[in-house]
Amino acid sequence: MPPHPSPAHRVRRRPGRGAALLLALVTALTACSAPGTDHDAIPELSENRLQPLEGEATPALPVTVDSVVPVANRTSDTPTTYEQVEVTDVSRILPLNGGVAEIVYTLGLGDNVVGRDSTATFAEAADLPVVTQGHDLSVEGVLSLNPTLVIADTWTGPHEAIEQLRATGVTLVILDEVWSLDGMYTRITEVAELLGVPERGEQLVERVRGQMAEVRDSLPDSVLGARVAFLYLRGSAGVYLLGGPGAGADELVAELGLEDAGTAIGLDQAFTPITSEALIEAQPDILLVMTDGLESVGGVDGLLKIPGIAQTPAGRERRVIDYEDGLLLGFGPRTPQVLKAMADDLTELYEGEAR
Repeated sequence: MPPHPSPAHRVRRRPGRGAALLLALVTALTACSAPGTDHDAIPELSENRLQPLEGEATPALPVTVDSVVPVANRTSDTPTTYEQVEVTDVSRILPLNGGVAEIVYTLGLGDNVVGRDSTATFAEAADLPVVTQGHDLSVEGVLSLNPTLVIADTWTGPHEAIEQLRATGVTLVILDEVWSLDGMYTRITEVAELLGVPERGEQLVERVRGQMAEVRDSLPDSVLGARVAFLYLRGSAGVYLLGGPGAGADELVAELGLEDAGTAIGLDQAFTPITSEALIEAQPDILLVMTDGLESVGGVDGLLKIPGIAQTPAGRERRVIDYEDGLLLGFGPRTPQVLKAMADDLTELYEGEAR
């Protein structure tokens, strides 16, 4: 399954002709906090940046936590087993997942992070050494940083590298993969617990829930039901996939009150090779892609050359929105920001069409 300076997202907009599909979105996005949430405690969502919690993080250690036992060639049907790992020192943390790195920083322990993986794309981590290529781990790179705690998930690999790292005796905690919003909240709680700051984890979960409600509740009824197709593209490798249930993007789309195209046409797995028949059946109003993927096919003009794209409403109107790879499916504290960006971009896109 595909993975999921902080580069700014971009909106691809068709000049000229108008469309009425989401016209009322122009008046949308008035802030509305969730019931029971202190609105003043919710940071501004308009900027793509980390928003660390206030106050000092003081870990209470040691803690003993559950860690996934790695399995070679894991599939969705592979049973997950756990082992207990004791965490005694978080002075040198190495998160091997961009969303996990965001959580560590947001909890207030960013100064303890000594390295990163390639999906940690936020500015605060830009100068840290990278110990992965794609999702492949360099054991030598990890050990050269002398970490006291390595945090991975079941997507981190290859399996042989994980086993080699475990054999060195370094403290390694492996978390379950996250492709959903519920999983995101669980991960925040788990990371806070293993870092010895569970109360800050509860605080962060409450804040993120409030931010999500602020974005979700800001959308007008007229946007509900607009159909979004998530495309995973790697032109250089000839990979063209349509997202469906479990891809991660389906959760983001649903959270905004939109409809996931792959789910709507009955796909039964997270990613399926794109076919012109499937795209024409789906008839998406909007195409959602990762920035690197869009660039890999030559931008919107190249995207329209993929069979079936030009025959969709999104293709005809060039309604394409793209976001940095490390942010879109990161499922970390910046997820409300990417949803806010998506809502703002749809407003800009359809407002431009209406002129």
